[in-house]
Amino acid sequence: MYITEIKQGIHYVGVNDRTKHRFEGLWSLPYGVSYNSYLVVDDKVALIDTVDEAFASRFMSNIDEVLQGREIDYLVVNHMEADHSAAMATLRMRYPRMQIVGNAKTLQMIEGFYGITDNTLCIKEGESLSLGGRTLQFYMAPMVHWPEVMVTYCPEQRVLFSADAFGTFGTLDGGILDTQLALDHFWDEMVRYYACIVGKYGKPVQAALKKLGGLDIEMICSTHGPVWTRDIAKVIGIYDRLSRYQAEPGVVIAYGSMYGNTEQMAERIARTLAACGVSRIRLHNLSSADMSAVLRDIFDYDTLIVGSPTYNGELFPEVESLLSKIVARGIPQRRFAAFGSFCWAGAAVKRIVDTAERLGWTVLCPAVEMKQGYSPSVEQQCDELARSVAADMQ
Repeated sequence: MYITEIKQGIHYVGVNDRTKHRFEGLWSLPYGVSYNSYLVVDDKVALIDTVDEAFASRFMSNIDEVLQGREIDYLVVNHMEADHSAAMATLRMRYPRMQIVGNAKTLQMIEGFYGITDNTLCIKEGESLSLGGRTLQFYMAPMVHWPEVMVTYCPEQRVLFSADAFGTFGTLDGGILDTQLALDHFWDEMVRYYACIVGKYGKPVQAALKKLGGLDIEMICSTHGPVWTRDIAKVIGIYDRLSRYQAEPGVVIAYGSMYGNTEQMAERIARTLAACGVSRIRLHNLSSADMSAVLRDIFDYDTLIVGSPTYNGELFPEVESLLSKIVARGIPQRRFAAFGSFCWAGAAVKRIVDTAERLGWTVLCPAVEMKQGYSPSVEQQCDELARSVAADMQ
């Protein structure tokens, strides 16, 4: 297997996962996912993070090809999620003298997950570790997106090993660096990854960006996705925008529909928005939509319209699921409107609006609530809702 030396003395030894269907058991992986790990080879050898245990054998082969019998002196653990730490026990058996480097919270988790307590090195904010000609410096980044997260910086080569920050879904198909890959799908996958995995933690991400802003960075080595060189400014810009919950002009219409009546309302609203000059519109039927794509679009676009039929006196279950995920992420600002339907007693629309008001969103107009079947009068109300949204956007 060919291993890429991404910078002199720094080797990519990660793996691609094209078999897993859902990341964290939740989020779809249409392009797969990579688990990135890096060897820094100097007078001493440091391994930065590991991979999912399912790929430990392939991972060990990658390491062997680079080291050719040399020992690993240090394992630097930037993040303890299992997709980056689970091969640790296997590594310790292969390299019993390897010292495990992490902060106090990391070392507690290592004991809790893997029962490892010996031959560890506890480091603090700003401390350094010399490998010979290269130095590793450590910066804490708590809650991006676990409490123990830190990043590692090599000042001599201006390389940042950033844990999950600046990561994205998608396997590395051939190349490793952004300059070696077709990146078109990675930009949407980066927003989807952020929205699903990191989205709740905007303030900690902003704090980390501020802390790292003074570093001279030529290369970002995340634990998922491409190694960033040419596109560093774009990547940091995306994370900065998303962590400030700033969105581009556009409308997401997310709805549930049992028999098509609420869906007709959604279609009418979308058509009228388009007639008013709104071109960025994304419709999601929540019974079939990929929830991760819906969350991606809500992070991407500044206006959300939610529709639901009343179901057993409650919200339609898939609409309720979406709203709970939005609340969990604490998105602080969006333009908002609501619509829905009922047969004999309405409840869904009120619950949707209550959620928006609880989040402090701007409710642009009265909700449209349809009793029983779709009709010209409902059509007119949908048009009015759409025109109110379009006017505010303009």
